[in-house]
Amino acid sequence: MSLDVDRIRSDYPALTEGFVHFDGAGGTQPAEPVIAAITRAMRTAVSNRGTGFEPARRSGEIVAAARAAVADLVGGDPGGVVFGPSATALTYLVARTLSQGWGPGDEIVVSRLDHDANVRPWVQAAEHAGATVRWAAIDVSTGDLPPAHYRELITAHTRLVAVTAASNANGAIPAVRQIADLAHGAGALVYVDGVHATAHLPVDVAALGADFYVTSAYKWSGPHYAAVVAAPQIWEPLHPVKLVPSPAQAPDRFEYGTLSFELLAGITAAVDYLAALAGRNGTRRQSLVESMTAVAAYEKALAAKLAAGLAGIDGVTVVPAPAGRCPTLAFRVAGQSPAETARILGDQGICVSNGDYYAVEFFTATGLRDSGGAVRASIYHYNTADEVDRLLEALQKIR
Repeated sequence: MSLDVDRIRSDYPALTEGFVHFDGAGGTQPAEPVIAAITRAMRTAVSNRGTGFEPARRSGEIVAAARAAVADLVGGDPGGVVFGPSATALTYLVARTLSQGWGPGDEIVVSRLDHDANVRPWVQAAEHAGATVRWAAIDVSTGDLPPAHYRELITAHTRLVAVTAASNANGAIPAVRQIADLAHGAGALVYVDGVHATAHLPVDVAALGADFYVTSAYKWSGPHYAAVVAAPQIWEPLHPVKLVPSPAQAPDRFEYGTLSFELLAGITAAVDYLAALAGRNGTRRQSLVESMTAVAAYEKALAAKLAAGLAGIDGVTVVPAPAGRCPTLAFRVAGQSPAETARILGDQGICVSNGDYYAVEFFTATGLRDSGGAVRASIYHYNTADEVDRLLEALQKIR
């Protein structure tokens, strides 16, 4: 299956402004069906969830539809989908809840490849519980996370392993299944940060071996809302602190306050939109796998073009990353701070990120954080080869 990129681009109103968006790792532009779904939900009578009248029933239907949509997106169970304002907030929620059962002698494993949202909540929860934190180091020469290192880190005392499905810093895709198998062999749980990966790859939480998988909809054409997915039997024994009258059943008891029904309507629309990128074939889940497989192939080709172009520009150094990665590249221009490079490109309408993008441990390990991190170009399925050429031509002029 292939993508009709011209048609796809016409579905994103923001692209008509003419900016080149290589900032997808920080957040993508929303698709028109998402905007329409959110607007429709806000124009329709919707009340807090209940069964006594139609507007209350509508909100319950919106929540159920969004749970089913996210479950299809990642291959999970709708009964195990928990929504929240951000991946960071949800990870803190899970960390606080799980750590109620931790104590001295217990261990957790975090990685130096991860976004800080999948590091600090666990480190802080472990410190509060008196548990020990063990660190998985990156291979600085390749930018990868060697799974063999986990054989030394995971022990009979390990309670949880937190790892990313794809790095937002250099696009590296760790061997999550190998790591998860080691963790499960020791009786530990596995929390996978899928915020970056979900936008670029077909996801199957069971194939990954993820006990928990967190994702943010605004990274895949949706609204600023997030979900963490686990099997219902994982949630069942867990009890977060909550208000007395709030729901007692899972997944609802993990969702604080009233959910944003309009944003959940947008999440369902975003999943439906992704499912149709390469044409609908079979179930929504089957269509999602086909569409995201086509997305991965298209983005891989653009990333290869960008990588080859960057390698041919004197004075541009690319931050090391494995060959098999998400379409995200970090680089620096000799004699310029990353912030200055990003500003010059931004003045030309080319949107790139700079700094450490919250991948604090990665850029500290590579020695780049104190000097400004790097410039990041993150490709999304609405980007084009012409836009890659525009970025490369701009870099040729400012190097």
